[in-house]
Amino acid sequence: MDANALSDLTSRLSSFVEDRVIPSEAEYFAHVEQPGKRWTIPPVIEDLKRDARAQGLWNLWCPHAEYGAGLDNRAYAPLAEIMGRSLIAPEVFNCNAPDTGNMEVLISYGTREQQDTWLRPLLAGEIRSAFSMTEPDVASSDATNIQASILCDGGDYVINGCKWWSTGAMDPRCRILIVMGKTDPSAERHRQQSMILVPVDTPGVTIRRPLTVFGADDAPHGHAEITFENVRVPAGNMLLGEGRGFEIAQGRLGPGRIHHCMRLIGAAQRALELMCRRAQSRVAFGKPLSDQGVVRQQIALSACEIEQGRLLALAAADAMDKLGNKAARNLIAMAKITIPAMAQQVIDRAIQVHGAGGLSQDTALAGLFAYARTIRLADGPDEVHQDALARQLLKAWPA
Repeated sequence: MDANALSDLTSRLSSFVEDRVIPSEAEYFAHVEQPGKRWTIPPVIEDLKRDARAQGLWNLWCPHAEYGAGLDNRAYAPLAEIMGRSLIAPEVFNCNAPDTGNMEVLISYGTREQQDTWLRPLLAGEIRSAFSMTEPDVASSDATNIQASILCDGGDYVINGCKWWSTGAMDPRCRILIVMGKTDPSAERHRQQSMILVPVDTPGVTIRRPLTVFGADDAPHGHAEITFENVRVPAGNMLLGEGRGFEIAQGRLGPGRIHHCMRLIGAAQRALELMCRRAQSRVAFGKPLSDQGVVRQQIALSACEIEQGRLLALAAADAMDKLGNKAARNLIAMAKITIPAMAQQVIDRAIQVHGAGGLSQDTALAGLFAYARTIRLADGPDEVHQDALARQLLKAWPA
């Protein structure tokens, strides 16, 4: 895509988010607050998806031209930032986690049959999916701890275990789970795990409960705790082969981490804009909040920190495109360490300027704050990325 076309795409996406998506947030959340509607899909989201697809604003995340927009990471970054301004925007353009990561897995590692059955309806936005890796009884930041079993039995595999934080599994449109578990506990440490496709309606799959984030259940998508009790699926549901789970995870999580960071730049930018508007319109002790030195300082620091994060995200995206994900891992780690924490800090300042209203449903700030705080754990906690980055730096400059 040439520069003019990309500029036009960016402009059209921005207009759609500002003119259509953000004004629809109230209707979206009002729907799930109605009695009996908690886990149903607001019609407005499907209307927005239909219109976005008609305008060519669809699968923008996908770098494979035969499946999506064909953009590289550097070109996608500003688009992800725009979508990050609203919690509901990524789904409108079929760019929402965990579906994008699951689609990437199916594109890169799926068989033709797996792609025909699951990838195509995901690309069309007809179904949703979930990724079941984390477990409640082990420290899943070290994925070698995973205890769920995937055992071969004739022409099938049998899955047993418990997973949680399976984002999207509560969604009534969720049809497929990608489950990570152990196929050979005696193998080399990073060859014990595999990933397998498990349809949600398979006997033995039980969604136990939705988990909450700061008391919010994130309906209608949610984060599920799921048990697998003698769940039997065909051997053809295995992804790539036994013992390849870590390989798939690395291919899936690298782009996903940077996509979250890109979106959080947008969330922080929206918070800054709300903070500026509030500071100029709210009067306390006889003058606007914008006349208070401490508020001005917070606005200035927030702008600086957002721009720093933006440049780091772009640098990581550029390195991924030019050098590959493995060579870019230090920049990806830096982005993952700093950008969610930055967004959390900026959004927290905006909440403070809004007073008690910033904690309520009357602004987007509380939801954006919860998102930023969550990403400091999702796809690996801060400490894991800090440790990995430090180890790479120590190798680069030995004593």
